[in-house]
Amino acid sequence: MHRRQFIRAGLTLAGSAALSRFSFGGQDSSSTAAAPFQFPKDFLWGAATAAYQIEGAWNADGKGESIWDRFSHTVGKVKGGYTGDVACDSYHRYPEDIALLRAMNLKSYRFSISWPRIQPIGAGKPNQKGLDYYKRLVDALLASGIRPFPTLYHWDLPQVLEDQGGWPNRELAGRFGDYAGIVARALADRISVWSIFNEPNVFVFDGYYHGEHAPGRTSREDALHATHVVNMAQGQAFRAIKAVNSKLQVGSAHNFGYMQPASQKPEDIAAAERRFIFWDTLFVAPALTGKYPSVFPDPEQTFAIQPGDLETVRAPFDFLGVNHYNRDIIAHDPTAHDEFDSRSVRFVEGPITEIGWEVWPEAFEKLLLRLAKDYNLVMEITENGCAYGDAPDEHGRVPDQRRIDFYRGYLGALARAMQQGAKVRAYHAWSLLDNFEWAEGYTQRFGLTYVDFRTQKRTLKDSGRWYGQLAASGRLA
Repeated sequence: MHRRQFIRAGLTLAGSAALSRFSFGGQDSSSTAAAPFQFPKDFLWGAATAAYQIEGAWNADGKGESIWDRFSHTVGKVKGGYTGDVACDSYHRYPEDIALLRAMNLKSYRFSISWPRIQPIGAGKPNQKGLDYYKRLVDALLASGIRPFPTLYHWDLPQVLEDQGGWPNRELAGRFGDYAGIVARALADRISVWSIFNEPNVFVFDGYYHGEHAPGRTSREDALHATHVVNMAQGQAFRAIKAVNSKLQVGSAHNFGYMQPASQKPEDIAAAERRFIFWDTLFVAPALTGKYPSVFPDPEQTFAIQPGDLETVRAPFDFLGVNHYNRDIIAHDPTAHDEFDSRSVRFVEGPITEIGWEVWPEAFEKLLLRLAKDYNLVMEITENGCAYGDAPDEHGRVPDQRRIDFYRGYLGALARAMQQGAKVRAYHAWSLLDNFEWAEGYTQRFGLTYVDFRTQKRTLKDSGRWYGQLAASGRLA
């Protein structure tokens, strides 16, 4: 199961129905041409990556072992037996990657910082060589007129901390706050906008409940306890960064699915809303309100909350990071016996990507309008993209029209949401590079740039050229 497909399973999925071309009353937005739109002049066009997926150099310059190092080195965990040991070798080739950003006229680069590169055992004094690497990267970005936009945690927990209990261990909240403070003190003079986590709903439940991702556990209790510790860590990190400079902007990047009821029956509508509250707000609502969502009737017991914890989880974000890939059709499940009484009904109305994900831009528009209404925060699209396996032709060109069509559709949806009042200031395509796609290894290519993993040669795809023209003009035609 891919990291963003977890939502299709849910915590208590009782079953699924495979439907094809079944209408739920929505317009087939996959075929709707985007109306011309001029994005604001100060709108930031960017691309995103993650440390374990591109850096390689897995044990270089004092870096410690991460849970993904251990997981990918375990036979049977990653498709094809692949690892991120080398990946795109961006640790050594980052100047080439910055040149690609320049070639596409991009002004924002979302990357992540590897915790075990900074603290090899997740505690203690920092590894100076690790900090120096990110200083070089950030300085090179700034010299190219590109905003550095780091994520402090994109899934690569130091293995030593996992050995001590991992995210269900309450001590990790303070450890993560210490790490955030170290990085902020080292880089705050260069970086003004920070993201704390990437997709905590995915790394918690896919890592601790479904076991498809590192560290590979399959305990519902561990996942729920990890949820609370991650929420406390988010609050701790928020305050640690603000303590360095209160003017720094701090948020987190969350995976938001669009939940569509399977019918207009009241029970299906209610089930879709419960799934939205659970999946889309579990790591946002506590930060903004100091409370857990109402779908949990006894949060103190569910999450093992202790006195004072709900103040710790508070993190009044300066912006909301939005990752979006899927809509999900939700039906009430009368056979379920706890708070997650719904099931995902898998079907296809629009075209699909090569890995079976539906292309449905209308969901993106509706999601952004819902988030704008619920939170009234400025948003940055921190990830959105698609996987197609297009390779260089005999002329060395990578024609990938399907990816261009995908981006045109989803950016059209973004434009419509902005016209209706959604405050969005940036868009980051996933991904700058073809890379290591977690449990899928190197079998899925999301990049605007084709990477030959044998030679590390980078080739800008036609979609990258198209995206670069859009970034230069800001006009979606």
